[in-house]
Amino acid sequence: MTSRSATLVSTLAARFGDRLRPLRTMAPGEIGFEVAASDLLEVTRELRDDSKLAFEQLIDLSGVDFLDYGREEWRTYSTTVTGFSRGVDPGREAVPEDRRSRFAVVYQLLSVTHNWRLRLRCFASEGEPPVIDSVVDVWACANWYEREAFDLYGIMFRDHPDLRRILTDYGFIGYPFRKDFPLIGNVEVKYDTAKGRVVYQPVSIAPRTLVPRVIRHDNRYDTALKDVPAGAHVPPAEMPGVGTTAAAGGGVRG
Repeated sequence: MTSRSATLVSTLAARFGDRLRPLRTMAPGEIGFEVAASDLLEVTRELRDDSKLAFEQLIDLSGVDFLDYGREEWRTYSTTVTGFSRGVDPGREAVPEDRRSRFAVVYQLLSVTHNWRLRLRCFASEGEPPVIDSVVDVWACANWYEREAFDLYGIMFRDHPDLRRILTDYGFIGYPFRKDFPLIGNVEVKYDTAKGRVVYQPVSIAPRTLVPRVIRHDNRYDTALKDVPAGAHVPPAEMPGVGTTAAAGGGVRG
């Protein structure tokens, strides 16, 4: 951690104390904290207004779906008896940190004054729909960002002035960035020549299981094999496996 980063961390710790909890899964050089939903508005206002911090700008805001987070499901060098060409072991799970609920909102902040960057994470409420306070009154640019998170994840932002879909169509069903959203979707769109307009209809694509390629042993690269020109005569005893078969069966039949 650089001296500038250390200064920011110490300033945040002195200002907020237990209200901010460091995030453990951060890349080197990045600074991130988690804030409780009950403290979100108060902390974000202080981050903006405190001259020692001065996070005047919200660069980005996004939702996160922690469904099955940390589950190491796929293998590439071995298979199981489940399915065709599947290399899956759904029993292993390694989660490096606690999860307060399924959905969270991540805020990317910038202090132009001090040239500092900060990542802030806050979990939404449990249940359906997930709810969290809007920060539009803190950073006005959060308006469209929160609409995107609502549109794609179904996260409701309390006291948002105009919470409606912004990327998908008006009649869209579901939230496409959720981990359990079907890959083929719920409905499909086509132009109906008889009606002269675009219509929705049930999905006509058959669902299928997508799995990664499983790497298996290939006998073509066996060390016992030798490079032999095409058409060359190779004694049976030098063929891989033939000598063993001949010894066991009493010879090779011509």
